[in-house]
Amino acid sequence: MTDHPFDFAGQALLARPSGALFWPARRWLILADLHLGKAERMARRGGALLPPYETRASLDRMEAEIAATDPSTVVSLGDGFDDDAAGQALDDETCARLAAMAAGRRWIWVAGNHDPGRICARLPGESLDQIRDGLTLRHEALAGQGPDISGHYHPCIRLAGQRRRCFLVGRDHLILPAFGTYTGGLEVTDRALAALVPQGIAIACTARALPVPVGMWP
Repeated sequence: MTDHPFDFAGQALLARPSGALFWPARRWLILADLHLGKAERMARRGGALLPPYETRASLDRMEAEIAATDPSTVVSLGDGFDDDAAGQALDDETCARLAAMAAGRRWIWVAGNHDPGRICARLPGESLDQIRDGLTLRHEALAGQGPDISGHYHPCIRLAGQRRRCFLVGRDHLILPAFGTYTGGLEVTDRALAALVPQGIAIACTARALPVPVGMWP
């Protein structure tokens, strides 16, 4: 798999084919919309019964990213859990795997609209509403308040008839794809995304991170 290097707000960044963002100068690994515990949350609320393997699959991919990048800090960019109760309900094995991944590094859970509360004591790391350090890391991009790095929208792009998760990079906003399993997507042609990034590039998550120009919306 091949990363795609690009600049955003004066920072050199790497888009990973997995959908993770790596910030080499700081050794930060940034992941958006993990939605851990989605199957449990849907069953609890009487929704569709999904095979309960999505958290394990997401953790497998997280471990691979951490092994590949050896980050000093991991940032979950909001909606780390499908809701606050799902975070509380994670089993001991999942908590132990997260603790092993967090050993020797900082771990930040940014609050999202699905999980606005603080993380439970069984999980590693700290909860923050957002991170402000030159640019802002928050769950949802805010028009006119960039530059920011965010998630929330689960952007995707259609290539050769297939929908692919993608990064969406504009002048003021960098929006990450959802990293978690069982997460849907919003196409970059949707007006909500076009309003935030009228012109820029989408970086599709294929076997390699593939940049595609976007913009000039009707």
